[in-house]
Amino acid sequence: MSRPYDVIVVGLGVMGCAAAYTLARRGHRVLGLDRFVPPHQNGSSHGNTRMIREAYFEDPLYVPLVRRAYQLWEELGRDAGGKTFLRKTGGVYIGPPESATVTGALDSAMRYRIPHEVLSAGKLHRRFPSLTPFDDWVGVLELRAGVLFAEPIIEAYLELARLKGAEFKVGDPVRSVEPAGGSVRVATEQAVYEAPQAIVAAGAWMPQLLGDLSLPLTIERQVSHWFDPSRDEASFGMDRMPVTIWEYKESQYFFSLPDAGDGVKVGLHHGGAITTPDDVDRTVSADELARISDMLRRFMPYAKGHHRGSVTCLYTNTPDGDFIVDRHPAIPGVIVMSPCSGHGFKFASVLAECVADLLADRAPAFDVSAFSLARFAK
Repeated sequence: MSRPYDVIVVGLGVMGCAAAYTLARRGHRVLGLDRFVPPHQNGSSHGNTRMIREAYFEDPLYVPLVRRAYQLWEELGRDAGGKTFLRKTGGVYIGPPESATVTGALDSAMRYRIPHEVLSAGKLHRRFPSLTPFDDWVGVLELRAGVLFAEPIIEAYLELARLKGAEFKVGDPVRSVEPAGGSVRVATEQAVYEAPQAIVAAGAWMPQLLGDLSLPLTIERQVSHWFDPSRDEASFGMDRMPVTIWEYKESQYFFSLPDAGDGVKVGLHHGGAITTPDDVDRTVSADELARISDMLRRFMPYAKGHHRGSVTCLYTNTPDGDFIVDRHPAIPGVIVMSPCSGHGFKFASVLAECVADLLADRAPAFDVSAFSLARFAK
């Protein structure tokens, strides 16, 4: 048994790293555990750039959270010595006028008075020549959307948390999280640790660690691809191209992020094979590359130049697509933190604040009741 800790954080993807940093900054003695060495490509927090957007089409309840997240990403950059972790590029959400992406983005924008424009297909193409939607489609443009730099964020969280006294043990898989009197006992393959409280932010490994909860989670394999533009390279740069989400069929989505030096990033949002984190196929097939190439030929034809590479990642999905942020019903000292259904990275900074408040028995500044475990028992 090692020295006493106040909180053990299980899983050091972006959620766990953000929580470890936030707690250490508040004076807690933190131990972080991960089976791999973060940042790594085995979970859900990699991929160089990740999207952040304010006119949230999934549900307006996310808008206040993401607004606070914007502030915290800027603050993290200052704490890290003036680094840039967030780059605003603008964002466009594209599809038929009646699509959920368009109507949902407009709902959030109007409820929260987010500056936006609705552009016809022609106006959208003239504004952003890299984009070629169908003639009867529209795009909702907001200017504050942009990209987060994933791996540098995780590295900064780890470094800053260490400076505040946090410890990290990596390369040692956690095998169990159990009550131990008034504490929580966390056993890895090599050691056993105890603390009054723990956060389980293990993403795709959550069903293995918290099998007693019978959480209705599905692990979905996703693939991101990077391409060099075939022409007009400048129009795909971060100062010219917005992040995009396209609803090309009902509830079927295609996304793109501008070239951050490693090519234009594109992929399908959901629709991947159901898997487990230990059995996932990490190879990318010719059929998968052909499918994304077809998307590019239709919607972003000049983005499809040299294929620079593809990477798999994992979505940990809840049935309703919302997060989980709640206390474990049978182990009060444990907080379950955010299986994110494929859209959580941008919220890590603010959810870490919420979780730190819950551990201190304070009401978070934002209502997280929609993310409770109780909704699955209904």
